Amino acid sequence: MAKSADIGSKRLISLDPDAWVRWVMGDQELHAGEFLDPQFQWVSRDSDVLLRVTCPQDGDFLLLNELQLRYDSSMPRRMTAYAALAREKFNLPVYPVLINILQPSQNPTIANCYQAQFKGLKARQDYQVINLWEVDADIVFEQNFPSLLPFVPILKNGNGEQPIREAVRRLRQRNELDQLEPLLAFFASFVLEIPLVQQIMRWDMAVLQESPWYEEILKRGQILGLKEGIEQGLQQGIETGLQQGIELEKRRIIPRLLAKEFTVEEIAEIVGDSVEGVTQIIQMIQENQGRSPENINQD
Repeated sequence: MAKSADIGSKRLISLDPDAWVRWVMGDQELHAGEFLDPQFQWVSRDSDVLLRVTCPQDGDFLLLNELQLRYDSSMPRRMTAYAALAREKFNLPVYPVLINILQPSQNPTIANCYQAQFKGLKARQDYQVINLWEVDADIVFEQNFPSLLPFVPILKNGNGEQPIREAVRRLRQRNELDQLEPLLAFFASFVLEIPLVQQIMRWDMAVLQESPWYEEILKRGQILGLKEGIEQGLQQGIETGLQQGIELEKRRIIPRLLAKEFTVEEIAEIVGDSVEGVTQIIQMIQENQGRSPENINQD
């Protein structure tokens, strides 16, 4: 069964496959063909989309699209493995592309190839890297590119109220794009205050849960506790102020993250707090439940 992120990535690309292929590769003569399901049962892929492409000069090849919320250091190895499996299964050249969605806070070096050497033998796999935060939002509007409309808030020059309003307007011009509004709202909440996002979108933020990306985002801890605290505090009408809403939401989120075996350091980064602050909250929760606060994992 396809996972939620698979469905979301494929849906975005299928809005206009030809436009997607030509944008990714910068070649207006390319034509998108069928989506392929490799069904590699021994390799779990959450966000790859494999698309057959026809090139007048080079014939058919496979465009491997990997949409990644945040870059991580395992990507070169993973891109290499999947490209090799796809090449073997379909006996076609493979052009791998890594699309990074959210800009990393630590500014790591983002590799565009995999290299390895063992006992004099060398292996190398190149792949194209597209960082969405480096893509200008004006290109999306000029080319009327529907697949990138939900990402406008995190694109270059797209984090203002006007570009986001324009993205909403264009999504609502086509009925088949209405399901992308929750994804646009999610990314808009990274750059605008929640009340303004609600005003622009004209519906309750709870509709975010309809997004096919929502569960995957939750699993990876990408929804910040701070954002959830603001939203929860507003929804509950906490009169004592925003901070109380944030703290209440942290107390709800932290036990769930602990149950998923996140470390204290990872939890602190996710909820926007210090390690000491998170440890204190864990201790308070455990004391209220009558348990000893020992054995807290800080590795």
